[in-house]
Amino acid sequence: MRSSNSSKQPKNIVEETLGPSMTRKLWTSNYAKALPFSVQDFALTSVLPAVFYMFRFGYRRGKGNFAETFGDSTSFSRSAKKKVTISQVTDKLAATEYFEGFGDQVGRAILGDLLLTYCLENVNHKEGRTEQVQRVAPVHYMSSWIDLPEDVGHLRFVPETIVAMLANQEGEWVTQNAQHDKTWFAVGGGFDNNALLRVFSKGITIDGHLADHASDRFDENTPVGLDQLLMIRMAQQIGKAPEKLRGGEGERISNQRPIAERAADQFSEDIRVFIREYGDLIPRHAFVDLLESCIAIGLTTIVTSVIEVLFEWAETGEIRKRNEQTPTKLFADCSNGVNHSLRGLAEQSMDDFTRRIDYFPVVLMALRLLDWGVTHDRRLGRLNVRKHPCATEWLNLLGEILLKRRDEANAILYDIDTKSLDLADRLEADTPEVAETLRNEDVQPSPVWRMAEALTLLQGRGSTQNNLIKLIDSVLLTNRSNGLAAKRKVARKSPSGSGVGRRDVRSLVLTDSTLDYLVHLLVLKGGRNTHYRPLSFKDFLIKLHDKYGICVDIAPPHMRISNELLRENRNVLEHRLRDLGLLAGVNDAEAMKYLRPRFIRKEEDHDLD
Repeated sequence: MRSSNSSKQPKNIVEETLGPSMTRKLWTSNYAKALPFSVQDFALTSVLPAVFYMFRFGYRRGKGNFAETFGDSTSFSRSAKKKVTISQVTDKLAATEYFEGFGDQVGRAILGDLLLTYCLENVNHKEGRTEQVQRVAPVHYMSSWIDLPEDVGHLRFVPETIVAMLANQEGEWVTQNAQHDKTWFAVGGGFDNNALLRVFSKGITIDGHLADHASDRFDENTPVGLDQLLMIRMAQQIGKAPEKLRGGEGERISNQRPIAERAADQFSEDIRVFIREYGDLIPRHAFVDLLESCIAIGLTTIVTSVIEVLFEWAETGEIRKRNEQTPTKLFADCSNGVNHSLRGLAEQSMDDFTRRIDYFPVVLMALRLLDWGVTHDRRLGRLNVRKHPCATEWLNLLGEILLKRRDEANAILYDIDTKSLDLADRLEADTPEVAETLRNEDVQPSPVWRMAEALTLLQGRGSTQNNLIKLIDSVLLTNRSNGLAAKRKVARKSPSGSGVGRRDVRSLVLTDSTLDYLVHLLVLKGGRNTHYRPLSFKDFLIKLHDKYGICVDIAPPHMRISNELLRENRNVLEHRLRDLGLLAGVNDAEAMKYLRPRFIRKEEDHDLD
């Protein structure tokens, strides 16, 4: 008689069957060789300070002194020390020589509001000076001295991925660049050799050794904006940058890049040309908003491109060639919800996408299963297949095993099949539906897909799907003024028509900040010497579609939209661009409608006249 496992959690049963080491590799939602950052939510607006730190020192950020400097020093409670409020920061700063005259109640209130406006953000975006601070804004390089979030792991390896893509190095780890290296984004080489740090480090010099965490100095004779000065004063009060990360995941920066190489390269190029041209031209507060839109668009394109690449890999066993890779095509509501018909179409497009990616966690589980099997095969282990910086060769090898194109596949697949049957026996009493999934060869002949489906079910299909949706929301900057998506709750109706609950619906939108960024980027020519060029409205729409998958006047695949609504969406976008001062034209002729950036260098202004 089979004993019941009802008292055991699914993970414990899997661990007893597959072993602790294999379970540890499988029981996650990530597969870094395809998508280097975690399939979880993260605060995209907190990413840049961590990126600054990694470029400056060449390793991941660890513990800093923000909480100890500004927290309640009279409390011995560890949790109380971690909680820092705007009022506490204001009290410490008002006592310094730099803020003479802000010591009274009114002065501290003003100083606190300035900090909350420009430099710091409370938990859940709450207002007020007594809420816990959770985020530092990237208005200046010195924001990297403030260890928010306290654990860099909360950023889900997004800063590490950005650094790896921009640094463009070879090898398994991102390392400090040599002085003679030709790169736009040097690692550990100071400010002048890194285009991103150069833009954000105004007034900062290095007084001492590069590796010294207290060697960055501000030249008091340098004029900077109020937002930047406030950040500098906070950092000066702290005294030094955080230490490097110790223990746990380690200090080294992984040089793993997304399997969607085309989207990753495009992301790097977009950031490079944008910051080089506009870093010293656009006012800092506006520039940060646009740069975050840049990152949101780039990461969204990477995530959707990875999804498309891996879904095709699941069928063919091969990674699509770089120049043939494309992001998911999504319809954008250019009215930002004002036009209900356009909003409904955008929500339908996003709903179709979210339903389609329900199976994506299973694909990632299959990759982890195959990775384990191939890694522990002696003959395949000797092949020395390339995994860094991009694991295309490795995933193609996994595809050959999946589809039995190599002799070694038989032993690996037999081992997975054996483990599946053993696990099915152990799960029969408590989760018979999972046991049936593991055994049913008629529905799914491949033991890899049977095991992947079963393990995903044991993890909780709802949980894995929710994590994926949270990642999508994070990269889209959903419901942010400089984001790419809007989310609202609608009533969920039963077949009888009565409301039984509410659900979230999302739509791709083009906020004013997003449009501002896209126009300023796409009017630039690439290459080493960027400069402006006239860009027609028609070509602008083509670039949105081809580069980022944003559909304005064309329907996404498998979606039918009337020509009338497509024209209306296009016209709405045209009017918005005119209102923003980004579209010029003397008449209605298409050839006479062209995009013009709001921020232009005087010597190049005539190029767009």
